[in-house]
Amino acid sequence: MILRKVEPWLCSVVRSRVVAAGRAMSSAVPPQPVPPLDQTLREYLRALEPLLPPDEFQHTQNKVLKFGQSGGLGPRLQDGLLQRARTSNNWISDWWVQHAYLESRQPLPVHSNPAISLPQRDHCDWRGQLLFASKLIAAVLDFRAKVNTGQLPVEYMRGEPLCTQLFPLLFSSCRIPGPKHDYISHHALSRRSPTHITVVRNYQFFQLEVYNSDGSRMTESQIHGQLLRIRAASWKTDKEPMGLLTSEAPTAPGARPTERCSVDKVNKDSVRAIERGLFTLCLDSPVMRISDEKYASRMAAQVLHGGGTFSNSGNRWFDKTLQFIVGEDGSWGLLYEQATAEGPPIATLLDHVLDYCQNPDPKRSPLVPLPMPRKLYFLIDQDIKRDIEHAKQNLDILINDLDVNVFNFRRFGKDLPKQHGLSPNAFIQVALQLSYYRVHGEVCPSCDMVSLRMFRGGRTEFIRSPTRQTLDFIQAFDDPALSREAKLQLFREAVDVYSALTDRALRGQGLDRHLLGLKLQAIEEGLSIPKVFMDTAYGLATHWRLRTGQVPSNTDSVMCFGPLVPDGYAVCYNPQADHVHFSVTAFNCCEETDAETLARSLKHTLGQLQELLQPPPTAPAPAPAA
Repeated sequence: MILRKVEPWLCSVVRSRVVAAGRAMSSAVPPQPVPPLDQTLREYLRALEPLLPPDEFQHTQNKVLKFGQSGGLGPRLQDGLLQRARTSNNWISDWWVQHAYLESRQPLPVHSNPAISLPQRDHCDWRGQLLFASKLIAAVLDFRAKVNTGQLPVEYMRGEPLCTQLFPLLFSSCRIPGPKHDYISHHALSRRSPTHITVVRNYQFFQLEVYNSDGSRMTESQIHGQLLRIRAASWKTDKEPMGLLTSEAPTAPGARPTERCSVDKVNKDSVRAIERGLFTLCLDSPVMRISDEKYASRMAAQVLHGGGTFSNSGNRWFDKTLQFIVGEDGSWGLLYEQATAEGPPIATLLDHVLDYCQNPDPKRSPLVPLPMPRKLYFLIDQDIKRDIEHAKQNLDILINDLDVNVFNFRRFGKDLPKQHGLSPNAFIQVALQLSYYRVHGEVCPSCDMVSLRMFRGGRTEFIRSPTRQTLDFIQAFDDPALSREAKLQLFREAVDVYSALTDRALRGQGLDRHLLGLKLQAIEEGLSIPKVFMDTAYGLATHWRLRTGQVPSNTDSVMCFGPLVPDGYAVCYNPQADHVHFSVTAFNCCEETDAETLARSLKHTLGQLQELLQPPPTAPAPAPAA
């Protein structure tokens, strides 16, 4: 084929432009700093104070002070991190990805892969589904072209340019199972860069070329014609859901059962085609209609895990970095694997997709015949069939255990806190702490994830809560003896302290990645894990019962992911000017947690905080009787 002759030339141009763009970006974005050791240890003790009784806090404080004393283990490990920072692109990002994602032995659906659910489209049948899917593919290819040619608009945060290293890695990447840990395979920068995507419908996978033989992108019309061919070739509904194998947690030998599929040549070629594809498009069947009140929750769950083995879960390949989901009923969204991707870059991609769909690039389709999309076959023996049956059982158990509650809070949005000089994110974080306290009667270790894209190769950092100021506020808020002015002052102090922590984390001065780096540096040097990390307080403080994340977007989307611990919650939110989208998840296996209860408490708390800032006018006293 002519395509094979053109590919190396096309790939070399793309690779050179990506490298050039990366160098330009590197010169504009500073390296991530290593925070001072004494600062991190001091902030760690402040984070522990609201969570520990005084005697336990004193015990931990003694260990921390000993760890950080001059000539001790802490300064030695700090010197190792400083040396690592001088010789690497980013001193912690690779370690973080390895520790948090690739070494995780949890199933990818629910536990790891986040989903973004977007507003329902206006189509309600397969014709509209394919028309929108073809437009979506063209939009993503347009985004990729802008990334590869350096035409993507520069993003800024607080006046500083953001790192764009992740964008080229989103495409043609896939998580690969390994015996002790997984790894990421990036094919976009290989000698023969892939020019196809993977389309899956009714559990059947197809390799769809999306570039013409001259290297130009296919038009929407060409893509639509190819999707019609795929639909005609995938009408059977009795196929084995091979994609479910990627939903499994690592087995005893250490790798997901997809490794077994790589033994047979036919299976190996099919798996490799999926792994190398630019991204995956999942054409989902319609799901059962439900009430409008629960529609948003059902759609978020559908994108997150596919709805179960009797629904669309077999239309997923959970190892794949990017999976776009388009349903016949107008539902759509994106599921991504976060060892490579992060929320903010994904939000940028989706914003581009939506802008493109509103203003598509009209191009005439060349009058050339297109090859039939290649169907990917799998030879299923008894061992693979047994693995599929196990995967069905395990995934259905996991899906039935997850409670998802998505709602749109309409009373106010991010403009209200701004009008009162408060950070919207800090406002919501304090509200979450008060909501949790009202449900459970105690505070808990919480983490809020923020982006470190202000630094070269930066990924994420955690902001820990509650702070002492937040604890003081939530213990005082329901006290009828306190005046509104006193409560408002405590609330402002809690929000301002959290805003300061956020600012510190965004400047690369957070404590969690630094603590992880110190621990891993000890392992790197062949030392025993320092006692400060073996302390019960460290385990308690990192048992994240409240996992949160703000993923702002220009559209009414909402991110959804599962809790980090069995007795915890996950809360994600997207603040708009006059409303806020929330998703709350919890596991049904824990009797103490309930997503709907926390969501109800959060709605009530937000309304009360609005009244705290804007008290309703008091009714005039009745006139005295004549």
